[in-house]
Amino acid sequence: MVVATDGFRPLDEKSLVDYIKATPTLCAQLGNQVDGLAVKEVGDGNLNFVYIVIGAAGSLVIKQALPYIRCIGESWPMTKERAYFETLALQEHGRVCPNHVPEVYHFDRPMSLIAMRYLKPPHIILRKGLIAGIEYPLLAQHMSDYMAKTLFFTSLLYHSTSEHKRAVAEFCGNVELCRLTEQVVFSDPYKVSQYNRWTSPYLDRDAEAVRDDDCLKIEVAELKSKFCERAQALIHGDLHTGSIMVTSDSTQVIDPEFAFYGPMGFDLGAFLGNLILAFFAQDGHADKGNDRQAYKQWILRTTEETWNLFQKQFISLWDEHKDGNGEAYPVSIYNKPELQLLAQKRYMANLFHDALGFGAAKMIRRIVGVAHVEDFESIADASKRAYCERRALDFAKMLLKERRRFQTINEVISAIQEIPAF
Repeated sequence: MVVATDGFRPLDEKSLVDYIKATPTLCAQLGNQVDGLAVKEVGDGNLNFVYIVIGAAGSLVIKQALPYIRCIGESWPMTKERAYFETLALQEHGRVCPNHVPEVYHFDRPMSLIAMRYLKPPHIILRKGLIAGIEYPLLAQHMSDYMAKTLFFTSLLYHSTSEHKRAVAEFCGNVELCRLTEQVVFSDPYKVSQYNRWTSPYLDRDAEAVRDDDCLKIEVAELKSKFCERAQALIHGDLHTGSIMVTSDSTQVIDPEFAFYGPMGFDLGAFLGNLILAFFAQDGHADKGNDRQAYKQWILRTTEETWNLFQKQFISLWDEHKDGNGEAYPVSIYNKPELQLLAQKRYMANLFHDALGFGAAKMIRRIVGVAHVEDFESIADASKRAYCERRALDFAKMLLKERRRFQTINEVISAIQEIPAF
């Protein structure tokens, strides 16, 4: 990879073309035809600039990290080094799951710039597809495959402790983004914070109730402790439906700038929790021509299938590699089939409850915290939006506090289906 020798400078559409022309790796990716490039800035996220570059003989995406949070401004500084960790995560996750991670072409550390494969139309952000009511028949299969492989192959079930600790040490440098997550997911929603917002005045009491719920605070403190202390696997760290691009037969996971070695359940919970948010948002997108009831059931089936397929594949990988280098459950100790099954059963039960807890915390923060989701925000009628958000918030609070009583994902789905209309 070509690395610039000069310092950081933010690029715009014009200066980006000059940068590309001066970078042989990128020129080659564009077939060395760099005249008349079409460049469009499409970053609609909270942190970065994202450019689509299309030439006569090739295309790519370029992402540049800014030294602050884009959606807030320079008043909230943020390390540009997140681009380095995003690149490492894309490369590592791409190595173990190439079918669902875009290829990295070029990384420039001083410029905090990544160039990678352009996911061409009809790829769209999954969140937008869910808002539009589009069914993706392979989504559960693809996402369970991605999560099973990226989590298993970066864990102690596969690696030796020395390999694992070296990798953990490398990603410990992504501390600023971890601290951002600690703040916006596990802290801010539970106190008065200048960045919190909600659909006011409809949810004023609901936001206050979150801040006054001592049981909720005790449970979220336990989850925060796991997030900060448990280096279980290389997690994406922000695996919501806005970090996934899809077509009917393709699923690609992008934007792992929050990646670090953390609890597996955080990735699982983020994805499942965002599907559940999409479920609760559907009533706000229903109209006379489509009541969205059938689509709501598809979302619930996808949620259920994702966990069940993940669990099946994760255990299959464990069985396949139980005689390998993994030091979590060495075969010299776990040498009886019934003991192996018992270890797996307990491991997966703990992982399931972690996923439910983290998923619930992610749901809560998207309703009364700083960064919301388009699923709800695109509902123009504030009272209708608040109705959808309140139902999601009430379910998330229950799930966070009572997650240990659920033994299967089917029980979670049943609990959602039993929620009465207000």
